[in-house]
Amino acid sequence: MGRKLLLEHINVPGINTFDVYRQNGGYRALEKALKTMSSDDIVEEVKKSGLRGRGGAGFPTGMKWSFLAKPEGKARYLVCNADESEPGTFKDRYLMTYIPHLLVEGMIVSSFALGANTSYIYVRGEMMPQIRILEKAIAEAKAAGFLGKNILGSGFDHEVYVQPGGGAYICGEETALIESLEGKRGNPRIKPPFPAISGLYNCPTVVNNVETIAAVVPIVNDSGDEYAKLGIGRSTGTKLISASGNLNKPGVYEIELGVSVEEFIYSDEYCGGIANGKRLKAVVAGGSSVPILPANLILKTANGENRLMTYESLAEGGFATGTMLGSGGFVAFDEDQCIVRNTWNFSRFYHHESCGQCSPCREGTGWMEKVLHRLEYGHGKLSDIDLLVDVSKKIEGNTICPLGDAAAWPVASAIRHFRDEFEWHVTNPKEAMERNFGLAHYADPLPKPEPELSQN
Repeated sequence: MGRKLLLEHINVPGINTFDVYRQNGGYRALEKALKTMSSDDIVEEVKKSGLRGRGGAGFPTGMKWSFLAKPEGKARYLVCNADESEPGTFKDRYLMTYIPHLLVEGMIVSSFALGANTSYIYVRGEMMPQIRILEKAIAEAKAAGFLGKNILGSGFDHEVYVQPGGGAYICGEETALIESLEGKRGNPRIKPPFPAISGLYNCPTVVNNVETIAAVVPIVNDSGDEYAKLGIGRSTGTKLISASGNLNKPGVYEIELGVSVEEFIYSDEYCGGIANGKRLKAVVAGGSSVPILPANLILKTANGENRLMTYESLAEGGFATGTMLGSGGFVAFDEDQCIVRNTWNFSRFYHHESCGQCSPCREGTGWMEKVLHRLEYGHGKLSDIDLLVDVSKKIEGNTICPLGDAAAWPVASAIRHFRDEFEWHVTNPKEAMERNFGLAHYADPLPKPEPELSQN
């Protein structure tokens, strides 16, 4: 198993408390940052590390930090996006539950790098246990002198506040989160201006995911160059994966980016294979919003190469034959699962969670849910399948925020790769109500690509 950076001490009894966290090297990065580094030094180390946003977008963190405006006399803010509403994703909740001081330390170090004296952790409203855990960790850190005025005699003042959200998926989008944090309805803002220029209270703001901020701690401790040695290419470091579905060992795993998908699914070190001796049918690799792939395309690329758990390898082939690493919400489906029903279930979620601001999303998600319901319950027509594709195209790229894309991609990819299963629901409605389509050819080896002819 690869090296662990975030979960190295996760099984140490009492690691959720300040004293035990401190005994295991906790707040060493903060001491180093305040005593031996400037804010620009930290930003530079994060750039060197190649750390990319772990919430789903995968944007380079150091670059995002460097965009932060620094006007004179105006406050700057760091906001941690702990809303974690993506179906299939639960890694941030795991971190906040079992090692909250890692996030608190990351918040203080990152805020020092950004010149922010106030930061907020915006937590999904349903996560009340995690909210209480974080508030306790913040109080412990403050009592020990790691928060408040003149931290460690450095002259740096900082406070961290926990803000419960309202339980809306849309508030995972950074500008909707900021609106909610300001006490308004959580509707996404039109960009530009971007939060780095005008964010919380119209001040320069950086919004980062829980895992992203936590990763700053090992980067400062070990250096950006050391962090970049882990992983492959532009996918550096480690990544937390929320593994669920029909797996022998579901849970949260910290992988070194570059592990093959096959190893992650079947190795005893990770998921231990498909539960109950079944065969793999499909995988959603990065949370419900990324394209679903059949077994033969998630294990191998269209070119026959091993598919790796990296941003680049999972995306190889584009949406025609690839997907996205996203938030790392890895959901495995065995041969007994119904793709049509799963797609309908996803569409129900996105219809329910649409904020309603944009017509294509507000209306289109409802249409897709209704048509998929028809197909699942034996009332569909073959023309409905093309109708779904058409509606998904009308939504994609035509909304203020990415929720429209997140609703469209699962539907389009399910039809792209499992169209015969959708057609079977139409041509065999009674049978489809009694049994699932099965594995079919979705796990069959892909045909080998034809070798290119020599020009000589």
